[in-house]
Amino acid sequence: MPNTFLEKIEYKIEATAIGTWKRYGYENGTSFHEFKSHIGLLGLPLIHYTYGKNPETGRRVVAKGVIAIGRIAFGIIAIGQMSIGLLAIGQFAIGFLFGLGQLSIGLAAIGQVAIGVYFGLGQVAVGQVAIGQLAYGKYVLAQLGFGENVLSITRRDDAAFEFFKSFPVIKNFFH
Repeated sequence: MPNTFLEKIEYKIEATAIGTWKRYGYENGTSFHEFKSHIGLLGLPLIHYTYGKNPETGRRVVAKGVIAIGRIAFGIIAIGQMSIGLLAIGQFAIGFLFGLGQLSIGLAAIGQVAIGVYFGLGQVAVGQVAIGQLAYGKYVLAQLGFGENVLSITRRDDAAFEFFKSFPVIKNFFH
């Protein structure tokens, strides 16, 4: 296999009406793809998508855009294994407003482990309002809950009961 770091890389470049694709196919069948939209906002492309390892560096390119999609993504809307943005979706998601992922952090967070400043929903959840199997917060609905006002299999605080029975999705369970 040739050492691509010592060669001039010849990408397949395809310009479309909305952006430019940059692609490279390795001999072993793997590939590198990158898309950047022509229009942008705040110095970032509207859409930045990355896939695979860059043949020039041997590393993954971090997706940075208003909408960023890649293994590692930073953007207003970020989607990737590790994502950071206002809205973040990924295995490890830090969403300043909303995070969705296996481990998610944000003002509101949903995930297996959800750490929300205001709202957390997950198997393990933390937040002012926390719903999960194991949860901690001010208002908690959980199998095993800790906090100020808890509704769980072992504890039923009146404030938690009143708070959660007003949730449209949950209120049918409180008859």
